[in-house]
Amino acid sequence: MVETAVRARIRVSGIVQGVGFRPFVHGLAEELGLAGFVGNDELGVIIEAEGSGAALAALLVALRERPPPLALVSAVAATDIPAVGDTAFAIAASSAGGRRVALVPADTATCADCLAELRDPADRRYRHPFITCTNCGPRFTIITDVPYDRAATTMAAFPMCAACAAEYHDPRDRRFHAQPVSCHECGPRLRCSVPGDDPGDDPVAAAAGALRAGAVLAVKGIGGFHLAALAGDETAVAALRARKHREDKPFAVLAPSVSAAGELGEVGPVEAAELVSRRAPIVLLRRRNRARLAAAVAPGNRHVGVLLPYTPIHHMLLDEVREPIVLTSGNVSDEPIVHRDGDLGRLAGIADAVLTHDRPIRTRADDSVVRIVRGAPYLARRSRGFAPEPVELAVAADRTVLGCGAELKNTFCLLRGSTAVPSHHIGDLENVETLRAFTDGIAHLSRLLDVTPEVVAHDLHPEYLSTKWAHDQEGVELVGVQHHHAHLASCLAEHGVAGPVIGIACDGLGYGTDGALWGCEVMDVSLAAFTRLVHLEPVALPGGTTAIRQPWRMAVAWLRAAGVSLPAFDARLGTRTDPVRRLLDSDVPVPSTTSAGRLFDAVAALVGVRDAVTYEGQAAIELEQLADPSVPSGYPTAGLCGADLIRGVVADLRTDVPAAVVAARFHNGLAAALVTSATGAARSHGRDTVALSGGVFQNLLLLERVRTGLEATGLRVLVHSRMPCNDGGISLGQVAVAASR
Repeated sequence: MVETAVRARIRVSGIVQGVGFRPFVHGLAEELGLAGFVGNDELGVIIEAEGSGAALAALLVALRERPPPLALVSAVAATDIPAVGDTAFAIAASSAGGRRVALVPADTATCADCLAELRDPADRRYRHPFITCTNCGPRFTIITDVPYDRAATTMAAFPMCAACAAEYHDPRDRRFHAQPVSCHECGPRLRCSVPGDDPGDDPVAAAAGALRAGAVLAVKGIGGFHLAALAGDETAVAALRARKHREDKPFAVLAPSVSAAGELGEVGPVEAAELVSRRAPIVLLRRRNRARLAAAVAPGNRHVGVLLPYTPIHHMLLDEVREPIVLTSGNVSDEPIVHRDGDLGRLAGIADAVLTHDRPIRTRADDSVVRIVRGAPYLARRSRGFAPEPVELAVAADRTVLGCGAELKNTFCLLRGSTAVPSHHIGDLENVETLRAFTDGIAHLSRLLDVTPEVVAHDLHPEYLSTKWAHDQEGVELVGVQHHHAHLASCLAEHGVAGPVIGIACDGLGYGTDGALWGCEVMDVSLAAFTRLVHLEPVALPGGTTAIRQPWRMAVAWLRAAGVSLPAFDARLGTRTDPVRRLLDSDVPVPSTTSAGRLFDAVAALVGVRDAVTYEGQAAIELEQLADPSVPSGYPTAGLCGADLIRGVVADLRTDVPAAVVAARFHNGLAAALVTSATGAARSHGRDTVALSGGVFQNLLLLERVRTGLEATGLRVLVHSRMPCNDGGISLGQVAVAASR
């Protein structure tokens, strides 16, 4: 007896375009003996499949449980429809008619199959700088519109040759419907420019030669230009640092392999897995003492950021150079990364040579940065490889929400229903170029998601450029979200928790609801609301933002607040402190802050680590690296009291206790005070969960001390895993708060 054919219309939602989903479905259908079609539309992937009931059931299971590796399936919905008698399964042309809700895939590192072909002299794509397939390559950075087809990418200007078109249309080929597919015949072209030298016929070899000769090279990748130099060449790296105006902030290093990365830093199984993952981020490693790196790569830093090649161009370059190279964003400090050839003039005073190509980059994207904490990635920057993957919230908005983010480490976020889409890293909104990147990014992602923001959530700080931009928008409802509420809401949102919980927010500065500058708060918090329960005592911020750049000012303010003095500190700084002391003793109004970050700055200055900083958080980072983690003791405090900690620091320094011990005792004392405050708040408010957020929790010594202390009391502790704890996560928190209200 022949089983009657049945037919179903199946809707698959999520990140299902540009990830090989249609060829995957086609292969499944042939394997299961199903007829019908699969296609892309504005909603995602649409399938009509006809065959036996058992085969249809098996198809649905496979769609849900074993989709392609780059796909992120959020929903599979099937509806029975009448059979029509199809006898074959086809890939239908893409259609777009209604409102688009399809999500955009992230860029993905070169897969093993493509890498093998790249290095195979017998393969027709041998040394093809743009080799890709359905499982790897550029996505978000080249997409100009959806549905995701070649015509809606920056590959539209490169018509496929006959051989590539044959692969593209062959259901049995790995490049079946791979939109960026190309070869030497029909793909983009590399070119190398080395002033005063003939680059010859091999641009990669010419670029490698320039590097070996000590040049600084600008190289165009997926998300923009990088600046490169041999990582072991002290002169070249020092020149790069001077030209880029980047005094101390560490450079990342591109290593040829995992084993080469292991010669630079300590690589465990989780670090190795992250390095070779499809996201290919920069991974911060504990630096090896004998690592062959120029001192200027990461001056005075115990860690080194390492990444592996993630594009064919990077693989080819490292195959030629055969040693690690510095790979840092192609920009002058504080400007956005250069991503258009027309803007290469901005790098003219930095790069000696250029390796570029004619495939345009639609959206710039910096490299992502992660650390491994308790065997899991802990993001410092979420951009290429991660963005614009969505986060599903525990609440849904009835209108489209835009979160503008913060001033530093800016990202923005769009919320449609319960699906939040955080952007790539924009940077610090301190100049016109970065603000232009911010506004262009909002417009582009809004178009890709087919949304028009109806609610705009913003920080309370009136001087943030993102806040000013929000207030300039017409026809939208504005929602102001307190900075630390947004931090903690971001942590709750990525865990799918609405609250209330107890939250600890520790960062540099955030504008409070009282107009003061907050920065170390224990709160009773939910997505919808918060109550500030405990905080560090306010202390003067002499000179305002100048005190952020000059930690010694905070040391003077905290010494005064604690009622103590440190002769060695006074002798080192001399009369430089006199104007600040006079200011603090005068009747002139001085802003104050409860900032944990500024307390770290003060202690760093007191122990002699850092009197002035050249990048955000530098003093705190160096204080953490100085601290001896084997020291168990901490300075006692009466509650969350910074003055008690300062008095402990001063007492030890007066008796010549080693700075490494002082730094450790400060960390331990602050951690204990936070744990005591949070556990007391949890008991009094009946909470069993504590969330940790804010840029100060990039300090892993503090994070682990606080987390362990809270867990020892039986509390559940939420930490970030999908978003940075720093201001890069603010925009997600803003949309979560706005939706909850």
